[in-house]
Amino acid sequence: MGVAGVRLRVQGRNGQTEWMQFAGMDAAAATRQARRDGWRVLEVDASAQEEAVSPSGQQAAAPARGSVFDLLLFSQELHSLLQAGLNLGEALNTLVEKSQGATRALLADVEANLRQGKNFSDVLEAHESQFPAVYVATIRSSERTGNLPEAIERFIAYQQQFDTLRKKLVSAAIYPALLITVGGFVTLFLLGYVVPRFAMVYEDSGRPMPWASGVLLSIGRLIHDHAAIALGLVVAILVLGVWQLRQAAVRKKLVELALRLPGLAPRANLFRLSRFYRALSLLLSSGIALPRAMGMVGGLLNSSQCMALAGARQRIEEGGSVSQALVQFGLATPVAKSLVQVGERSGQLAPMFDRTARFHDEEMTRWIDAASKLLEPILMLAIGIVIGLVVVLMYMPIFELAGSLQ
Repeated sequence: MGVAGVRLRVQGRNGQTEWMQFAGMDAAAATRQARRDGWRVLEVDASAQEEAVSPSGQQAAAPARGSVFDLLLFSQELHSLLQAGLNLGEALNTLVEKSQGATRALLADVEANLRQGKNFSDVLEAHESQFPAVYVATIRSSERTGNLPEAIERFIAYQQQFDTLRKKLVSAAIYPALLITVGGFVTLFLLGYVVPRFAMVYEDSGRPMPWASGVLLSIGRLIHDHAAIALGLVVAILVLGVWQLRQAAVRKKLVELALRLPGLAPRANLFRLSRFYRALSLLLSSGIALPRAMGMVGGLLNSSQCMALAGARQRIEEGGSVSQALVQFGLATPVAKSLVQVGERSGQLAPMFDRTARFHDEEMTRWIDAASKLLEPILMLAIGIVIGLVVVLMYMPIFELAGSLQ
């Protein structure tokens, strides 16, 4: 079947975005055309595009957006097979045979298109949701040099550095999350089981009790009398929370809100810049010109930084200094400024960008360690205060009774 066309949402050098229609092209061809025209592709709307057909006449198998595909694992396995002496077709066929589900369908489609004589990079670019632009550009550069294993090895190193820092963030958040969860269940147990029994004792005594204790006992009695509703509400909140967190858009929104906090915003910007420097290093090492590389890694930055990147890229294309352009548009830390200046003088920009990224990654790791060590005792103190307050309010009438007897 033919291809009716595809719409792309693109961004120009001035930071403005718009939708463009590419008639008679598939997503890969339209993306290449837009990039040749100087646009940065942000989104593909293939609703007007007819279904692609594989060489066998069946609909091409490609997993839907959001399918589970481990790009790092794929790259590591492909690199190992290529290093062992297999050619690209044999390596892909081996990976297809060992894979299952959506990953198998994806790799089978890649292998089928590769057998048609298409370039490996063009085949990967057609699956942009699984193979990012940085990866495709790295593969495309290796097609000119003929050293695919080395290009994949560079991407593996790039991705492992990012994954290491991400795992550090996740592991640092696990213990505080467990503390909050356990503290919440202990508080609910006190309110729903222990407090109502104290309430019955105080009601039988007929003595007045402090106002704060009365409020606590009323809450506990309410939870105890409607235990099924309270338990169902807690379960519903947990299920709804888990379901919402499984939505990529919700997770992205929550992360954006969290990163706007005063203490986290500077660190978030530093983390984005570190990924930006590392991606530039990878693309420059692959032989891609700096202005083009800058246009390909804009997705690693936020919207304001993307606009700054467009200005810096234009300044560099006009013949300006790289370090001065990055500093002028706020894309260079003091360390980046000094190292990039050294790279400009020595002609070693790629290693200098990589060193800058490593420096900031180490800085982020130290900050994560310090923040987690500080956050854990603060959370324990907060949970202890909440539980201690519940216990004190429960026993306050007894304390007053003991004081009156004395």
